[in-house]
Amino acid sequence: MIVGVPKEIKEEEYRVSVVPAVVDSLVKAGHRVLVETAAGCGSAIDDHAYESAGADIVGSSEEIWAQSDMIVKVKEPLAEEFPLIREGQVIFTFFHFAASRELTQAMIDSGAVCIAYETIEEPDGSLPILTPMSEVAGRMAIQEGARYLERPMEGRGILLGGVPGVAPANVVILGGGVAGFHAAKMAAGMGANVKVLDVNLHRLRYISDVLPPNVNTIMSDTYNIRMALREADLVVGSVLRHGARTPVLVTRDMLKLMKPRSVLVDVAVDQGGTFETTHPTTHTHPVYIEEGVVHYCVANMPGAVAGTSTYALTNVTGWYVRDLADKGWKQALREAPGLLKGLNIACGKVTLPAIARLFGYAETPVAQAIE
Repeated sequence: MIVGVPKEIKEEEYRVSVVPAVVDSLVKAGHRVLVETAAGCGSAIDDHAYESAGADIVGSSEEIWAQSDMIVKVKEPLAEEFPLIREGQVIFTFFHFAASRELTQAMIDSGAVCIAYETIEEPDGSLPILTPMSEVAGRMAIQEGARYLERPMEGRGILLGGVPGVAPANVVILGGGVAGFHAAKMAAGMGANVKVLDVNLHRLRYISDVLPPNVNTIMSDTYNIRMALREADLVVGSVLRHGARTPVLVTRDMLKLMKPRSVLVDVAVDQGGTFETTHPTTHTHPVYIEEGVVHYCVANMPGAVAGTSTYALTNVTGWYVRDLADKGWKQALREAPGLLKGLNIACGKVTLPAIARLFGYAETPVAQAIE
């Protein structure tokens, strides 16, 4: 199989989808790997490293898309890439279809096979590819939130951990999954007062057991969210619905309960966002103010720390890439139920129920798609 690795073109996306170790494994198995010139530069991986591992360096993304049986990316294809996609071509990346009808329709029209990192699910319910990026994003949410609480950054001028004689900041985390857990861990380590809200009581018990005493857990409902917002200096939205749009837990009116210049960080912006006032931002222009509240809604947070997140991502994706290349997409999906759950769209048909329901498409059973 010919595996293509184009350079990411999403604004300020510094990650790369394949590292030299993955190239080495693929080439030794008899596959050909095409890597676009400078694809790894944002992660401090130069072309020579890829060549040494056996990759062919290609000068343009158009050549990569034209020659490759499978494209491996980090972020979803953008509009300028849509015309390059071929019928039957396998695309393996983060798609987050729930956030974009345009992307969904374009992939249906292309006839490509779209396998989404974020919906691959192991038998224990874990999301193996989404998890490392959620770990990064959760930790970054506190790092960036603390920064934007500073007064020169338009925040309240609050030090997250306080100092002796001055109370620390109040941090509210909506969602106690992987990202929320890591956000709580970071905030607690910096000395903040932390509240984690979730609807899963078992998860709240776990968080209460393993995190320090400055982390308190609260059952999530509208009343408790409103009460928590009144005291919050920093709020992190980290709710996930598997393959579906994130529920809006904080409306515009609820923002009016918050302190002026408090900060929201929406980790769930890729899936539509936890806050009604969320819209995607970039690392260059990461924040805006609505209702007197600072919003940080960067849609590819882990891309800012590509030297970490590229390797965290490819530690997991490399195994799936090799499996898809060795067996072909249909056989690989037949043999791996977890990978099968990553199939969102196949040859013009929607196979992910959440997306079919959200946008009103007919749903094709995955078993039928891999016949």
